Amino acid sequence: MTSELLDRALIEEAAKKSGLIWVRGAEASAARALWHVWHEGALCLVGDGPGEQPLEGLVDGGTAEVTVRSKDKGGRLVTFRATVSEAAPGSEEWEAAVAELKGKRLNAPDGEEMPARWARECRVLRLTPAGSVTPLPAGSLAQRPVPTPATTRRPIPAGLPKLLSKRRKSR
Repeated sequence: MTSELLDRALIEEAAKKSGLIWVRGAEASAARALWHVWHEGALCLVGDGPGEQPLEGLVDGGTAEVTVRSKDKGGRLVTFRATVSEAAPGSEEWEAAVAELKGKRLNAPDGEEMPARWARECRVLRLTPAGSVTPLPAGSLAQRPVPTPATTRRPIPAGLPKLLSKRRKSR
């Protein structure tokens, strides 16, 4: 019983302090970074609508594996299983979750109209911790990035070395 209470306290404290979690739903192949809020004993998420985060692999009544990262160093703090439940738009549970989520949503295109858009086009999910904390793995879980045509590496412009040397001389 004491171990279970300590696990719950660890999950809650880590989730409250971190603005980003890694979630892998039962049907998803890889974990996805998602923003969230901690509200009434569960992680609350909004997504699957235009301009919102994708919630692929998370289904109502399903399970998910959640990893909470450190806000300052970005390292893994705790990993646990969670049950997924979807709040019906307009329900008391949905209204409470949206009130918390609305305050944390950054760069929303529609401001005060956001809750109405979420009700029409998005899903609001609650991930409730189920069971105890998963032990940290002994080895690295590093993976190769997903292949993409996007790139940020380009040859440096020919005049850049001259420009940088002039700046150093003027100081």
